Amino acid sequence: MARKGQQETVKAARRPEVRLPGLVAWEGGGLEPDGDYDGLEFADLDLAGQEGVGARFMDCAVRRCVLDEAGLAKARFLDSVLEGVRGVGTDLAGAALRDVEVVDARLGGVQMHGGVLERVVVRGGKIDYLNLRKARLKDVVFEGCVLVEPDFAGAELERVEFRDCAVRGADFSGVRMRDVDLRAAAELGIARGVDALAGAVISPAQLFDLAPALAAQLGVRVVP
Repeated sequence: MARKGQQETVKAARRPEVRLPGLVAWEGGGLEPDGDYDGLEFADLDLAGQEGVGARFMDCAVRRCVLDEAGLAKARFLDSVLEGVRGVGTDLAGAALRDVEVVDARLGGVQMHGGVLERVVVRGGKIDYLNLRKARLKDVVFEGCVLVEPDFAGAELERVEFRDCAVRGADFSGVRMRDVDLRAAAELGIARGVDALAGAVISPAQLFDLAPALAAQLGVRVVP
């Protein structure tokens, strides 16, 4: 069912419904490759540089942790919350996030290329240089956050919404879109890939702003 104000032709993203059980504080030393973490709370920890490649986080909360250069490639986050995490160069390449809320994150240079995001909300915070190349996003909402030069090149986006967020210098080159709603973005700046917006919905005001880039893509010169 479309949200109020959306046309029936635009399918709304299905949001996650994360209901965490009573959590147990994590008291282990460090993350382990292929580790299995269930019903745990990681709070106020310095996880910089730790290696959790292929780890599985189920019904977990990661709150206010430092993730600089943390190795979490191919990790799986299921029915979990990441709140107030911060870091530069976090490696989440090939990671899978399903039914996850990311709240007030402060991240830079996050590698999520080839990742899979399903029923994910990214709310608040700021993420610089997010690499989502060739990732698959389904039922994902970016809400009230700032995305600086996000790279979606070659990705697949289905039922993705940008709501009250600032998108600056995005790369949509070669993206395949279906039911992608950009109309409620507070700011929409596209550096590359304007020609790949088929399957997206924009507002009349956004069309006006993107007109020069669209004209350039079509080889049309606008001469007063």
